[in-house]
Amino acid sequence: VMARNDTNVCKLCRREGVKLFLKGQRCFSEKCAVNRRNYPPGQHVRPKKGTDYGTQLREKQKCKRIYGVLETQFMNYFSQAQRQKGNTGDNLLILLERRLDNVVLSLGLAFSRFDARQMVAHGHVYVNGRRLDIPSYLVRSGDEIEVRGKEQLKKKVTDAIEMNKGRPLPAWLEAQPTELKGKIVQLPKREDVSSEINEQLIIELCSK
Repeated sequence: VMARNDTNVCKLCRREGVKLFLKGQRCFSEKCAVNRRNYPPGQHVRPKKGTDYGTQLREKQKCKRIYGVLETQFMNYFSQAQRQKGNTGDNLLILLERRLDNVVLSLGLAFSRFDARQMVAHGHVYVNGRRLDIPSYLVRSGDEIEVRGKEQLKKKVTDAIEMNKGRPLPAWLEAQPTELKGKIVQLPKREDVSSEINEQLIIELCSK
């Protein structure tokens, strides 16, 4: 069963005070909730004085929400990042970037992260010609990603590609939009992560 977070995604952005880009094109428009109501959801009490722990926790929550992972999954990624050579924070973000649903979104083949996850979960995404329905699959260098499906799905993907035209493609990916394909040219580096995440705060929290 696919892990789901049914919270209103616009409220998640307002809670973090930054755009998490969970609603596709809406996030770039005037309708974006952060543009319209840049304060946390809920009753408006006086803001509490922030603590180090609170700041670290918010950063972790923000990261989880950007990539659409739940707590247990996130801690598994953290453990894996710790075991790898190099900087744990960099390793963590690179692992999250390599998720198949994130790659589908980064290639511009989906309107939003939720959309990308649904496409993978419903078996419309193929990796090296093999059908994969695991959104958390970690892509490797050289992997070829392709979306296959009926005309209705192909039209939806084509519309997404059209909508995403102006957004820069990460350097580690190569897109073939006309064929609904993409390729992993190399594994991502820390500088390829476009989301504003302070991974040091997450490491401090998770290492306690």
